[in-house]
Amino acid sequence: MDERVLHRFRDLIHQRMRALDEEDALGQEGQNTVTLDQQAIGRLSRQDALLSQSMAKATQARRDATRRALHAGLVRLDEGEFGYCDDCGEEIAIKRLELDPTASRCISCASG
Repeated sequence: MDERVLHRFRDLIHQRMRALDEEDALGQEGQNTVTLDQQAIGRLSRQDALLSQSMAKATQARRDATRRALHAGLVRLDEGEFGYCDDCGEEIAIKRLELDPTASRCISCASG
């Protein structure tokens, strides 16, 4: 891959990381502690609030995992390993990387 293409992927990764940061800011409120005051909200409302909190925490965990994968992609870019399969060493298809710049395996190795 030439430097222009690698630069494009670096920009794509940074763009996705910024989008995750924006989602983090929006998701903070949903992770707040649910109050235990049964007088303030009914039992069903509290269960709904607990479910919403649980879903917000799971979504945050997925964003954190995506952020780690994006960071690993930046490390591969810095080390000159980006775009090559971790298993077989062949080049990963550009279309695959455009769809998922965190991909570290070619489609053949990823599919088993």
